[in-house]
Amino acid sequence: MAVSVGPRGRKVRILATLGPASDSAEMIGKLIRAGADAFRINMSHGDQGAKVRLVETIRGFEAELQRPTTILFDLQGPKLRVGRFAEGSVAIDTGGRFVLDRSEELGDTSRVELPHPELFLVVSEGHRLLIDDGKIRLRVTAVLPERIETIVEVGGRISDNKGVNVPDVVVPIPALTEKDRSDLQFALEQGADYIALSFVQRPEDVEEARELIGAKAALMVKIEKPAAIDRLEEILALADAVMVARGDLGVELPPEAVPPLQKRIVARARELGKPVVVATQMLETMITSQTPTRAEVSDVANAIYDGADAVMLSAESAAGDYPCEAVTMMDRIGRTVEADPGYKSRVHFTATPAEPTTADALAESAGLISNTVPMSAMVCYTSSGSTARRIARERGPVPLLVMTASRKVARRMGLVWGVHAVNTRDVASFEEMVGKAKRMALRHKLASGGEQIIIMAGIPFGTSGSTNVIHVARLLGDELDESSGV
Repeated sequence: MAVSVGPRGRKVRILATLGPASDSAEMIGKLIRAGADAFRINMSHGDQGAKVRLVETIRGFEAELQRPTTILFDLQGPKLRVGRFAEGSVAIDTGGRFVLDRSEELGDTSRVELPHPELFLVVSEGHRLLIDDGKIRLRVTAVLPERIETIVEVGGRISDNKGVNVPDVVVPIPALTEKDRSDLQFALEQGADYIALSFVQRPEDVEEARELIGAKAALMVKIEKPAAIDRLEEILALADAVMVARGDLGVELPPEAVPPLQKRIVARARELGKPVVVATQMLETMITSQTPTRAEVSDVANAIYDGADAVMLSAESAAGDYPCEAVTMMDRIGRTVEADPGYKSRVHFTATPAEPTTADALAESAGLISNTVPMSAMVCYTSSGSTARRIARERGPVPLLVMTASRKVARRMGLVWGVHAVNTRDVASFEEMVGKAKRMALRHKLASGGEQIIIMAGIPFGTSGSTNVIHVARLLGDELDESSGV
């Protein structure tokens, strides 16, 4: 099935999760046509063997697309769960007493096993225990070596193996389980572009993953634990990208605390020039409905106004009844927001002052030029992707055509705001640099005859971190007549 997809005409990226509703080659092609820029493979579900076929299918579209594909593997992370009940589930009443202990006996209305001895070492009186995504809320009244006694603040029905969240402490377990280590090795063997790390609480969690990943993939940290907020600067400094994982974050924090944290994380990631994804429940209604609520549309729009690099679909595209419609809706929201006359000023509410580097000075200058003189596109040559991310950080008014000899770098650009990446060989001279930039801008329909583009590169060519040239060129159809250097 042929899939022809040129530049999106939309700068925010769409990350679509694959699952039972969307794991066929036919459906993946439809999602690409609908607007999906990158795909998330969730390692919490399914076996590794099934993921091999997904990767092969996604990569198979590269030749037809004539552009790189982007794959994110999302590691499950540790899962804290209660044990099992004699009758499969029980109802506990608000205001009653409930015990979590280390006995392997099946639970009842008064108690259940908590098979995580490390929690008995860190939980104290007054701490909260949240069961089943916060549907059940317990407050600790006493901690003994073999049992945690609680009062039920919000009751309800608990069934076997429901999840436990402990928002008031740093849980003394690593972010990577044995399953995660196996899944990580598998993901790297499959050529993952990004690895998303769950259950991040401390910088040490990121350091451990970084050591295992090396330079084989970009490391994305999922901010979903309150403890991570307390050490956000250290964690972001170690990561290549960040995801605002509002699901668990919204369980462990009051709902009203999540929006300001989302804005804070997005703003800080932008300042650092690191891709930031806003995720979870963005178009939740579209799991079972062809149309979202107005509130959901506003939620997606606000993330785009804030300048997020990407917005993510979870169950909407993985297991919902309308995966293509959900991607199409997100695409329409992105295009509409970016066409808003007020978008330009709102997306720059976050200041991104240049760091004292040549690359940042040129990126800022390119933005100023494109806001002063009519330009159709910026063109960036990069070997590591760093210059492209610094330019994208400025949230310029025109698309960014990124040209790199590294397929790995080109693929990672799929989650970077405003980028259209091309995997191409290095240039060897200034004249070749200008000529190729013109040809590619025309070929990829980012500019037309008579229009101008900005070109940025580093001399000597092919040297990482050497961006030191900015040039303006005019395109005259097939007769490419360069104009002025800047």
